[in-house]
Amino acid sequence: MPSKRVLVAAAVAAVPVLLIALQIVASRNGFEGPLQSLWADYAGTPKSVSVPWAGLALALVGLSWRRRFVTLGIALAIDVVFAVVRVLLGGSVTIGNGAVIALTGLALVAWFGWEGRDRRNALHAAALGALLILATKVGDVWLHVTVMAGPDVLDRYVLLADHAFGQPSWLLGQAIDALGPVVYAVLHWVYIELPVAAMVVAAWQLRRVASTGVWPSHYLVRTFLVLGLVGPVVYVLFPVVGPMFAFGPDGHGLQIGNYWPQIVPPLDPAPGVLPFDDVTPRNCMPSMHTAWATTVFLHSRRAADGSPAPRWLRWGGTFWLLATLTATLGFGYHYGADLLAGAVLCLTVESALRAPERGWDRTRIRLVAGGAALLAALLLSYRFLAVVIAEHPIPAGLVMLGAFAAYVWMFHTTWFARSPQSRTADAQALHAR
Repeated sequence: MPSKRVLVAAAVAAVPVLLIALQIVASRNGFEGPLQSLWADYAGTPKSVSVPWAGLALALVGLSWRRRFVTLGIALAIDVVFAVVRVLLGGSVTIGNGAVIALTGLALVAWFGWEGRDRRNALHAAALGALLILATKVGDVWLHVTVMAGPDVLDRYVLLADHAFGQPSWLLGQAIDALGPVVYAVLHWVYIELPVAAMVVAAWQLRRVASTGVWPSHYLVRTFLVLGLVGPVVYVLFPVVGPMFAFGPDGHGLQIGNYWPQIVPPLDPAPGVLPFDDVTPRNCMPSMHTAWATTVFLHSRRAADGSPAPRWLRWGGTFWLLATLTATLGFGYHYGADLLAGAVLCLTVESALRAPERGWDRTRIRLVAGGAALLAALLLSYRFLAVVIAEHPIPAGLVMLGAFAAYVWMFHTTWFARSPQSRTADAQALHAR
């Protein structure tokens, strides 16, 4: 078995290779690549305001309070200078350069100037912050890859399968229209600022790292990053664009009709693939917003030692999950089937990563294998049993939701029904037999 240090070195070396490869793909196909986007963060107009600052905030957990204030002050000063110069040159009013530059400077200062625990904590935290930023760059490129890989989409099949769930996108789309612009604005902000919620939960989980030098065995960022690696692969295998594109006014003339959200399309007894444009990402199945928001919810329940999280964090995690689910459906970005697949994916990945000290006992293997099997069964059902599901929506819905409820019960029983101490003791007893 290779040592942990060798694995870390290999992972670090793989990052620039991946970025260069994706940049080559992007340059050859005429869209912005990750290296171009990174350069804009350093010296141009950042694509996102919140992501660079979320990355820096995550990096600050590895610093003492004095160093946090110094780093934050430097980042703010750089951002102000960049923003003023940009506006004077006729550019947009935005920020983000200072956070990326300060994060890079922090890593360099820690690498060359600090020693011992301070150096380890700072580099560990800076790596997490950088990975959060880089993951968004890779994700942006992957959305273009889904278009290149999937000229045809499977929305006709998913629409039929969604009969089993009551077509929630149509219902919530009408509800959001009726509730007015304030509700829309709040939900839209929650939807696009998911990294901020993740940063808040992760910062709380890692709040004692700088003082103790001890990192939790598992925390939100690990699940977030693994989901970002695994989930988008399904986009290529199961390309779907969503109701507002395939059945709404944003389909660039290729939509089946302008149905969403007023009218549910009639049952199609002979569905087929739908040729679509070369612009809209095929990023619906599974709903990664659902997977990530579910991760935020799970990690806002308890601290690493099993103690309950503060009430404000628990309520915040619950609100973010519910608001994200409402937005994904109500904005026409997803079908209910997408959300179910995203939730199963989240629980499966979380089961593989949670409590690593427990090892791969039979319970963990059953959970991960069961989650993978359930996700595969859902996808195959959406594709090959869509007409049967639409013709018998109630029994089909009961089967799919019942299977999901059973998996949720297994997940809760394993990871939340008992304390981490009792689970660890059980695992040790099992290994001793």
